[in-house]
Amino acid sequence: FLVGDTRRIIGEAAKKSCFICCKMGATITCCEMGCDRTFHLPCAPDGQCVTQYFGAYRSFCWEHRPHQALQPRPNQDNTCSICLDTVEDKISYTTMGCPACQDARFHRHCIQRLALHAGIGFQCPCCLNQEPFMTEMLIMGIRLSKRPPSWQSDQEVGPSDQRHGRCDATTCLCQGGREHAEANGPWQLQLCSSCAAEGTHRLCSSLGNSTSSWECSTC
Repeated sequence: FLVGDTRRIIGEAAKKSCFICCKMGATITCCEMGCDRTFHLPCAPDGQCVTQYFGAYRSFCWEHRPHQALQPRPNQDNTCSICLDTVEDKISYTTMGCPACQDARFHRHCIQRLALHAGIGFQCPCCLNQEPFMTEMLIMGIRLSKRPPSWQSDQEVGPSDQRHGRCDATTCLCQGGREHAEANGPWQLQLCSSCAAEGTHRLCSSLGNSTSSWECSTC
């Protein structure tokens, strides 16, 4: 059973075209006033779009997304502080940096994976700063996890503390809220089968009752 508001949201999305893949059903609209660009969440990386996974869950297209204001490094070696592969010689959508030490550089996909695995221990891989590093990563669209670090043993943390418990879809259709979950049906919470650090209601990601696994856009 779908309430009126849910039907309306789904109906409106069905009429909108993703400016990245040009297919219909785009549920995300850029938050910049006057901008009508819409896109699918899985298409966001290809279109260099940013969704902020906190507060109002605002989303931005490539033109209006937030940008980092970091000073150029005088002795830049152009390597990612995480994977040690080459990064761009300037800050961009795919190349990010630490606002605290102004020295660490890393690929967006590298820092996103680190954020999901580090959980509450997420910090700059170079200077180990948590604030303002964590705040800036949130603003730039990096999703954080409230789970303990994945490298901690099960003896240190009980299973009940490790399970993610909210819908992370950009548009959550559940009137009970992102943390509402049912055993079956459209509001059953499905966790990412790879990282288990992101979740979605079945309806919010158009998952049928027969779908047994789901992966978040990062994995």
